[in-house]
Amino acid sequence: MASEMSKDIPRHVGIIMDGNGRWAKRRGKPRLHGHRNGVVNVRRVLDEAKVLKIPYITLFAFSVENWNRPPAEVRGLMALLREFLRRETKTMVKENIRLRVIGDFGGLPPKVQAMLTKSMEDTKENNGRHLSLALNYGSRAETIEAVKRYAELARSGEANPDELDWQQFASLLYTSELPDPDLIIRTSGESRLSNFLLLQGAYAEIYVTPVLWPEFNEKEFRKAVEFYGLRERRFGKTGEQIKAEQPEPEEAKC
Repeated sequence: MASEMSKDIPRHVGIIMDGNGRWAKRRGKPRLHGHRNGVVNVRRVLDEAKVLKIPYITLFAFSVENWNRPPAEVRGLMALLREFLRRETKTMVKENIRLRVIGDFGGLPPKVQAMLTKSMEDTKENNGRHLSLALNYGSRAETIEAVKRYAELARSGEANPDELDWQQFASLLYTSELPDPDLIIRTSGESRLSNFLLLQGAYAEIYVTPVLWPEFNEKEFRKAVEFYGLRERRFGKTGEQIKAEQPEPEEAKC
């Protein structure tokens, strides 16, 4: 139960769901079999996030680079996304989960866009938990798009470059409605961020596990959250400063 965990629970967890293809290959199955089992695993992780009271989850579902995969695999991935939305939208409405998409929405296939739009509309009033799908997403492309938008604001006189700060720039990113991630999880043992939330994750704790995504079950997710709870988050300060800022235990005040 959540009461058994550290009190330091991340507010926002980003997950790079990697290893579906390798999981399938080890079983002599096609890659799409692994992706299908990876989609099924999303529900297990969302259920555990609910138990642990983690309000924000962002899943790296399809990168801008993934268009370079074989066309049949890309079509299969889009079909699985539509299947996920058909199956999960009613559950998200029932469980008070709001769905968002971060990424180049207009670059997705029209049928996928239509289903995502409907799911986001159906869940837009939900405020209990938040699920964001990074689709056709790349952090570098996101940054360039934000720079272009800011340049337009500056040209129109709506923004002053001399006053630009992180908060203002962050409001132009796809994640403007989300808190920065506290924890980023990468499955399958790869030790890279792969163009995922590079700016937003500047101070995120990073947890790498060799477990392939279809096998990253509730127990494995809990391990990642426990890892986060043991970290000392300093944000540029010293450990001594952080300790000095922490409130004294009640018994010490007596």
